[in-house]
Parts: sequence; structure tokens; C-alpha cells
Amino acid sequence: MSATIRKFIKSLLYPLYEWRLVRALDFSKTPHHVGVILDGNRRWAKANPNLADPNGHKAGASKIIEFLGWCDEADVRVVTLWLLSTDNFKRSSAEIDELLHIIGDTVDELAATGRWNIKAVGALDLLPDWLSKKLNDLKPVRNDGVEVNVAISYGGRREIVDAVKNYLSEEERAGHSLSQASADLSSENISKFLYTAGQPDPELLIRTSGEQRLGGFMLWQSASSEFYFCEAYWPDFRRVDFLRALRAYSLRQRRFGS
Repeated sequence: MSATIRKFIKSLLYPLYEWRLVRALDFSKTPHHVGVILDGNRRWAKANPNLADPNGHKAGASKIIEFLGWCDEADVRVVTLWLLSTDNFKRSSAEIDELLHIIGDTVDELAATGRWNIKAVGALDLLPDWLSKKLNDLKPVRNDGVEVNVAISYGGRREIVDAVKNYLSEEERAGHSLSQASADLSSENISKFLYTAGQPDPELLIRTSGEQRLGGFMLWQSASSEFYFCEAYWPDFRRVDFLRALRAYSLRQRRFGS
């Protein structure tokens, strides 16, 4: 059987498969907060050199609005998308500059829809002024719908360090001594100063591209998260892949250490 025929058969069967997945899902068990590591853009580009525009970062960015639509349908309330890590700045300046402009355009497109509240989380001080200003100027546009965190210049260790620094700064402003601040330090206090403060911790973390590690994503918040690793590169991530992740999550018994 030729590859073309196999592809055609799959195109006919996938809608039926998606329908069966949706019918089998218990949406009362949908995670409230889903975090996604959008991995595999560069490897996707290498695997698809004959496309008219094989830029993996652009292809990955174009997938985001579609993915958020799936989250709307599944009643997910918060989504955190890891777009750029602090480690990514080790890449060539030309690649980083291109990626930052793609991210800037993506944020503009997300905001222009008016469908979601967009919040930037990360070490924004590491970004060029034009992008950090764009991200700092983001404002809530609605009181319902999915809350979308765009993790840009984000690193889990940096987030925890920033949270501790901000906690100590607030204690100093309150006139408390270092010994008192240290005595009062607790996990609850640290949580108040995380980039995602006020939001529920993610119940489900998804990583595409087949890599089975978090790479520092939401280190503090993921203590009780369920992980789902998908073989597809992010630009190839389909609704059926998302439904599979939700199904896997709904079938797990979350014991929280018990």
C-alpha cells in the first residue's frame, strides 16, 4: 500500500477516532491548568525542508491559536505555554532575534483575538526593551474564558530565585528583620511571589517531540502534576494528540503522596 493511500485512509479515520475519544472522556475530570512545553520546532523544520516556508518557529507559533481553541472546548481554565527558556539565549544572536520577533507577533495575534487574557511570565528584564514593554503592557480583556500564560525568557530555577528575592524585599519594606523574615518563610509565602501567583498549579504538563523531561518548566508548581509526553513535534501536534493527553490524565489516580 502506497504512502498516499495510507495517508488518505488515515484522513478518513481520524475524525471517527476523535469522536470516539470525545465520547469516552469524562470532562468533569478535565485539568483546570495545563502547561505545555512546545518542543520540536527546529527538528520539525529539518524534517520538512521541502515546504514553501519550513521555518519551524513560525509553524509552531501558528499552532497556538488552534490549540487554545481545543482548550476552550475542553473547559481548561488556565494554559501556560513555554515559548522561550532562559537557556535559549545561548543560541546564536541571529536565531534569538528572529525568535523574539516571532514571539512578539504571536503575542499580538493572541491579544487581537480578544478571546483570552494573556499574561507574560518569565524574566522579562532579559528581553529587549521593545518586547518587554509589549509584554508588560498586556491587560486583561475579559472576565471569563481561558487564561493564557506565555512563558518567555522563563526558567524554573530563576522563577524560584525571583520569588524568594521579592518575598525578602516585601519583608524589608514592612520593616521586618532578616531573622524574622527567615522564620516566617514558608511554601505558601513563596507561592505568593511566583510568576503564576493566584492561579492553580498545573494538573497536567504536556511535552511534545518525544523528550521525556521537564527541562526546568514550572519546577515549583509541578510537584503534584501529571506528565504526558507526546512523540509529535509541536507543529504536528493534533487535536487527537491533545484528546489522548486528556484521556491519559482522566485515567490516572492522583494520590498526592498518599
